[in-house]
Amino acid sequence: MDLKERLRGLRNAATAPVEATPGAAPARQEPPAHWSAHERLVLRGLNESEREWQLKLYRELMEMIDLSVMIELEPAEARRQIRDIVQQLFVKHALPFNAASREVITRSVEDEILGLGPLEPLLDDPMVTDILVNGSQQIYVERHGKLELTPLKFHDDAHLMRVIDRIVTAVGRRIDESSPMVDARLKDGSRVNVIIPPLAIDGPCMSIRRFPAERLRTENLIALGTLTPAIAELMKAMVRGRLNILISGGTGSGKTTMLNVLSGYIPVDERIVTIEDAAELQLQQPHVVRLETRPANVEGKGEIKQRELVKNALRMRPERIILGEIRGEEAFDMLQAMNTGHDGSLATIHANSPRDALARLESMVAMSGIDLPAKMVHAQIASALDAIIQVARLEDGSRRLLSLTEVQGMEADVITLAEIFTFERRGLDDLGRVRGNIRATGVVPLFFDRLQRRGIAPPNEIFSL
Repeated sequence: MDLKERLRGLRNAATAPVEATPGAAPARQEPPAHWSAHERLVLRGLNESEREWQLKLYRELMEMIDLSVMIELEPAEARRQIRDIVQQLFVKHALPFNAASREVITRSVEDEILGLGPLEPLLDDPMVTDILVNGSQQIYVERHGKLELTPLKFHDDAHLMRVIDRIVTAVGRRIDESSPMVDARLKDGSRVNVIIPPLAIDGPCMSIRRFPAERLRTENLIALGTLTPAIAELMKAMVRGRLNILISGGTGSGKTTMLNVLSGYIPVDERIVTIEDAAELQLQQPHVVRLETRPANVEGKGEIKQRELVKNALRMRPERIILGEIRGEEAFDMLQAMNTGHDGSLATIHANSPRDALARLESMVAMSGIDLPAKMVHAQIASALDAIIQVARLEDGSRRLLSLTEVQGMEADVITLAEIFTFERRGLDDLGRVRGNIRATGVVPLFFDRLQRRGIAPPNEIFSL
């Protein structure tokens, strides 16, 4: 969202009836001990007195500044000017705040005008991977795989709703009682999901899935213990060998990160079409066409689902199709694409194991309205997919590859799978971290011969026990 978009709706916000919650203020939660001095300053939140003066200074400043001039400024210069005016207002009102409180109030006013209010310092923190807003008074973040409650709060639900409106309108979407759920994204690519009353009983809820400014690469996942060099070498060959790969895992398990890593192995001279509900993939190749679904408008018309985008993508001469997440009826069309010459396709799915992923695919094919016998559906899946990569987030917050499994074909009515690599767990260490390692099962995949014929196969020794 650029500066002009952020400022356009602020004149109404300046006069909106936002008041501090009456009654005694709860004790302010102290920041966690591991926060840096800067984090402790800008993330500690406002106490009741600071909150009241932040609102007064914000409204007074909105009456003073010339929005038409502010729109033309660079964000850094706009922040500098706002900061200067707030400092003048401190002097004007002779406010009895120390330097730390003044800094927090000033930063809060800046963020309210130019950013997303209390969320802005969290969005500036590279260690935060998820921001979870449970109503106006509760904001959690995930750092290093662990959730922690922050002291930051919105003034009330109306304040939270204005921030939500800024986010969804910036990407041409809407949210109201008639459409109380929405998926959106921030300018940096972070994925946003919002659900509001009457569906959310205790007030508006928002989840922001953040992605690093610099995407994780293979060497990063190896350093984190998610992969081993041998598996990374095999996956590179699988992508370059145009195998159809499904990435399976639970929420927050690292499916999109793994998809980004795999997509990085696609040659730069190939045409790639990506299909997503909310665009979040970070492909680096020059020839990428990004497609995104569209929700219905106010009249309930104009919705474009993933299934329609998959069908359209087949007419766009794609060399690779990447489906951000298989959710429903588009599963059938994706399988059809994989079975009709569109090799090298990649997709993710929510499932707890490779076998569960196949069961979910089967149920999603049934959602398409195509009446096929179960045996034929199994044959379609077995023919389309070459491999399933299972990832998970463990209880210590780490993301691990649990299994790399080949889809080998059919035996009677059952799809046969062969696990090539598996994560062998050995309990917890003294710090509560999961102990274990990824090892080869000794199975040489059937697709290895295909990779050898193309001259891109890794050494056969990587499959040794």
